[in-house]
Amino acid sequence: MAAHRDRRRAIPGVDRLLARPWCRLLVESHGRAWVTARLRAVLEEIRTDRIPLPASEDGFEELLRREIARAGTPSLRSAVNATGVILHTNLGRAPLAAEARAAMARAAAYGNVEFDLETGRRGSRYVHCAGLVTELTGAEAALVVNNGAGAVALALTAFAAGKGVAVSHGELVEIGGGFRIPEVVEAAGARLVTVGTTNRTRPADYARAIGGGGVAAILKVHRSNFSMAGFTEETGLAELVALGAETGVPVIHDLGSGLLADSAELGLPAEPTPAGSVAAGVDLVAFSGDKLLGGPQAGILAGTRAGVGRARAHPLCRALRCDKVTLAGLEATLALYRDPGRARARIPVLRMIAARAEELGSRAGRVAEGVAERRAARGAAPLAADVVQGESLVGGGTFPDARLPTAVLRIRAGDEAEAWMAELRAHDPPVVARSREGRILIDLRAVAPEEEAALVSALAVLGRTGAEAP
Repeated sequence: MAAHRDRRRAIPGVDRLLARPWCRLLVESHGRAWVTARLRAVLEEIRTDRIPLPASEDGFEELLRREIARAGTPSLRSAVNATGVILHTNLGRAPLAAEARAAMARAAAYGNVEFDLETGRRGSRYVHCAGLVTELTGAEAALVVNNGAGAVALALTAFAAGKGVAVSHGELVEIGGGFRIPEVVEAAGARLVTVGTTNRTRPADYARAIGGGGVAAILKVHRSNFSMAGFTEETGLAELVALGAETGVPVIHDLGSGLLADSAELGLPAEPTPAGSVAAGVDLVAFSGDKLLGGPQAGILAGTRAGVGRARAHPLCRALRCDKVTLAGLEATLALYRDPGRARARIPVLRMIAARAEELGSRAGRVAEGVAERRAARGAAPLAADVVQGESLVGGGTFPDARLPTAVLRIRAGDEAEAWMAELRAHDPPVVARSREGRILIDLRAVAPEEEAALVSALAVLGRTGAEAP
């Protein structure tokens, strides 16, 4: 106990340390209040025996600098996605095109988000992406809100609050984060009217529900995150639109993924598109901006002038509106689709989907060579690594059955696999990969070429002794 008291007496006071030359420099860079708070945190760590007491007062400099770096690290950081899942929801889904990033940076200053430059009067933020959406989908009008679920909720609220919404039993899907279609309908203040069965829903099922009274909208939900096969039957959009026209009930299509490119050109199975929904005659189609479209998080409603106008006039629309930075990024992304070839080349999601396994294998080989050179230069043991065939995923609740052939850099880590995965996540920038049966799997499909150097750096310092040869 006496030794502990003596140790505490040896800890210098805050004012004394603040007077040290190195601490004065830190105060000039970061501000006195911030540095003082971080210094108090360091001293508390020492008092509670969580870190050792430095041998001299100058030894506090390294501790304080580490604490300032730790506390100053933002909670939201960029990361290298080496998982092979392109639209990785936990990593922010679609990475943005350079054009979108530049547009968002420009929009961070003042801009005409709600200002009409021609008249000098107040304008509307809803005009900024609407023209491009209608051009690309053939819709009469369009509206952008802050996310896909918000777009669906707005459409249902505007058309069916206090009334019924007919949805097929087989389309009561759950999207990411545990959100379910029944809950979205309920949140919109509407009443869920389920029709048909899980595997078979016919037009007559919808007609029977509408004939019972109280149904104000038909909601068609695209099963984008799972597939059904076998003894199934589904009512198509054209049949629903015909029924809606006959009964006066609007049709809303929750499309979700929002693919604007030709899926065949990307080597993917056929996928319904917003343009297809519009051509079928739906009143509104809702889709996301940050999935297959490849833009920032947003929800887009496209359809008839009357349908979009009704959604835009609802008070909930203001609560779901996008900020200027999102609108700028989405507008720049949509503009790339005017030239399909340019879109495939410039939008990262489309480029990643279309990447061939041979190309990814060559990149994985280059990374492996770079890591070997760096580890040899620092005298570290080589990694037991090889390049093998694998499969990537589109992700983001899209193309559930699609597997993209890829090449994976496989690193044998044995019992150290989880520890090495933690090391990769602790790197600056963090590297997120997959592990399986004691091996770390690095898939470069979702790694941008300019991120390869960071990936090499992270792997070059991985572990302390390396691993045995495979």
